Parts: sequence; C-alpha cells; structure tokens
Amino acid sequence: MKIPPQFQQLIKEMQKIQKKLEEVQKQLEERTITVQVGGGMVSVTANGKQEIISIEIEREIINPDEKEMLEDLVIAGVNEAIRKAKEMVEEEIAKITGGLKLPTGFNISGLF
Repeated sequence: MKIPPQFQQLIKEMQKIQKKLEEVQKQLEERTITVQVGGGMVSVTANGKQEIISIEIEREIINPDEKEMLEDLVIAGVNEAIRKAKEMVEEEIAKITGGLKLPTGFNISGLF
C-alpha cells in the first residue's frame, strides 16, 4: 500500500515537531520559576518538569503557635509554583505547535 504524498509530508512535519518538542523539554528542565506568597515570607521554586526544587521560609514566620498558617502558605506556594511552571511549559509548546493545544499527557513520540 502506497502512502499518499500529503500523508508523507504530514509525517515529516510531525517528526520535526517531535524533535523540537524534545529539545524544548530538555531546555525546560533547566529553567525555573519562583513564586512568593505571604508577602514574600515563603518562596517556592519549580523547574520546567513541574518539580519543586526549593522552598525558602523566612525565619520570623516560623512560629509554633501559627503552624497552620505556615502550612497553608507552603501549600499555596507549591500550588502556585506548579501552576506557573505548567504555564511556562505550555507557552513553549505553543511556540512550536503554532498554538495547537495538545491533549494533557499527549506524547507525540507515540505516533511514530
């Protein structure tokens, strides 16, 4: 069975996109995003793999009587850092795909 030329061209384009996505993925692993919550009392840094790589807590906020507040700030910081890291990844992918939204968890390499 012969593959139509249009389909062959589509496959070539998808392979180019896959290669670019792999390059961007490697670059994003090295990029970070830092968010601050609680007026800067808690800072959380995430990388492009959407992993938390550091949490900094100002000494004056560490108070055993306000344990729940600190826990809430850490949760808020982590969630915001992950959200921002995800946005960073989506922006880079959109540059490659021309704004085409890929489904969550989509793995272009599985097509070939």
